[in-house]
Amino acid sequence: MVGSPNINGNTAKLVNAILDGAAENGAEKVIYNLASLNIKGCDACFRCKESGCCAIDDDMQELYHEIQAADTIVIGSPVYMWQMTAQTKLLIDRLTAFLKPDFSSRLDNKKLILVFSQGSSDRDAFKPYFEYTAGLLYYLGFDVLETVIAAGTDNLEVSFRPRLLEKARELGKLVSASPFSGPEFRKSESSLIPLL
Repeated sequence: MVGSPNINGNTAKLVNAILDGAAENGAEKVIYNLASLNIKGCDACFRCKESGCCAIDDDMQELYHEIQAADTIVIGSPVYMWQMTAQTKLLIDRLTAFLKPDFSSRLDNKKLILVFSQGSSDRDAFKPYFEYTAGLLYYLGFDVLETVIAAGTDNLEVSFRPRLLEKARELGKLVSASPFSGPEFRKSESSLIPLL
């Protein structure tokens, strides 16, 4: 899922590279551009807590189905104003439907890769926010395997960084072939993870 309004931008290219790598191992590649979908904001009706289904009839209904059916999810966003885009935040807010009334998750540690692109060349400029986002998604029931960061994209776009794109593709291959999850995955595969 790409949360950038630029459908051919840096974030989309990285997400596509990861998915292309996974597809090389036979995984089905499905990509959604969140900016082109009709996703409304959560209206805090809390009906999802009891039923497990959001009452809002929009494109999130398809995304709920896709998330539940997928082995691994990739969510990408450029950094706007020190955080994810508004399009991505709509998705994240609506994921509350995966929480039960006791705040346990309806998901069974679904594997997740986060992708962020940023204009700042300081790779750690938004590190606390990226860690916070990973923690939030972990709480929702996702097993966040890795956070891929492409820094300095205002000066050097992802298209001109073949090493980064190749590493993203390798990450997709690893995730689609790996039986590991969480810390086991990171410990086993950390030398190949793209963190540029």
